[in-house]
Amino acid sequence: MSQTTQETTMFKPVPESKSVAETILEVAAALKEKGYNPIDQLAGYLLSGDPAYVTSYKDARLKIRRFERYELIEALLQAYLQEQTGK
Repeated sequence: MSQTTQETTMFKPVPESKSVAETILEVAAALKEKGYNPIDQLAGYLLSGDPAYVTSYKDARLKIRRFERYELIEALLQAYLQEQTGK
């Protein structure tokens, strides 16, 4: 027979969501720390959608998957175009 308890389970609060840019930088740093080329790995993930391209080290895979791939691409393009046009 299973026994049930009346104890309350406490869960950790969900941390504040970081911006797409902050997340990309954190994930790139984790990839680099593990010896991967962040550009190659992130490009592979963005093109294929396969989360195996991103290490689970420092929860990088979990962090990057909080965003849709189109949101990541949109943020990267926006940053690139702003840098190129100076706006």
